[in-house]
Amino acid sequence: MPSVFRPRPGLRGGHVQTLAAFFLPRRIDLPPAEQRLIEVEPGIPVLCHCHWQKDRRALTLIVVHGLEGSSESQYMMGIARSGLAAGMNVVRMNQRNCGGMDHWAPTLYNSSRSADVAAVARNLLERDGVPAFVLVGFSMGGNLVLKLAGEWGSDGPSEFHGVVAVCPAVNLAAGADALHEPANRIYEYYFLLQLFRRFRRKVELFPGAFDASRLRGVRTLRDFDDQVTAYYCGFTGADDYYDRAAAANVIDRIARPTLVIHAANDPFIRILPATRQALLSNPNINYIETEDGGHCAFIAERDADPAYDGRWAEHEVVEFARQFRGSCGAGSPAREI
Repeated sequence: MPSVFRPRPGLRGGHVQTLAAFFLPRRIDLPPAEQRLIEVEPGIPVLCHCHWQKDRRALTLIVVHGLEGSSESQYMMGIARSGLAAGMNVVRMNQRNCGGMDHWAPTLYNSSRSADVAAVARNLLERDGVPAFVLVGFSMGGNLVLKLAGEWGSDGPSEFHGVVAVCPAVNLAAGADALHEPANRIYEYYFLLQLFRRFRRKVELFPGAFDASRLRGVRTLRDFDDQVTAYYCGFTGADDYYDRAAAANVIDRIARPTLVIHAANDPFIRILPATRQALLSNPNINYIETEDGGHCAFIAERDADPAYDGRWAEHEVVEFARQFRGSCGAGSPAREI
């Protein structure tokens, strides 16, 4: 069971926690990572930063970031530091386009691309022979890893041992609408600024594949997903995209040990009653909803351990994964994913 989250004094409240996690400086020193391009579709690679133990036959964390994040996001770096210190391999996965990869292919990333995570896992099994791995995702990445775990169900690879999602965007439509609430417009403006910038870059790189005029009239995240994401990613509109890409559809099929951490005062991630009930009803899922913590923040008090800087959720991710370290031995043949 995770420890109890107690917000750091002076940092109480969903907005305070969320903004503090974004602006408070952190020093995270990591050893150099192996940079690996992994094809998720023919001709479409993603960039992964792989941190290896001396013996690669260690438990491996595959970590996926959120909307407009990257492998350099603070929580990604924090998980890498904690995971390495606990004797685990850590792979920081960029979603397609992210981490400076816009120029590689005329495609967009979105919340339905759980197959990209599966492709990364398959590469690590086939190339490195990792004997056990755990999927970890934050926000949009949390939706992706839960979606993949549900799609795999009981037929996932034997090396797949568990999944952790922090503030997962499992009800996409509810989250998009929450972003447009007056109190949350600052977050929506930020995401739209980043998404507009990325899409215009795509238009410059692939003028025959993308049309900048599709940004006309876009004022909300839902508008962007309706006119850009859905249009270029095979959906009929935002509603179709949100419905088909949501992990909420397959949560009941998850068959591996799972930890879901969510803050009741997350400003814009909404977990609907039916989804919450599905999380609570699946015996494989430990659903933890704290009163405070904001969005992917969970800034707690520091303790006597100098390596712990109070990022509670990151600590709990690694603690959850520790239970699977005994599964790592001489390795086993990779299975098709």
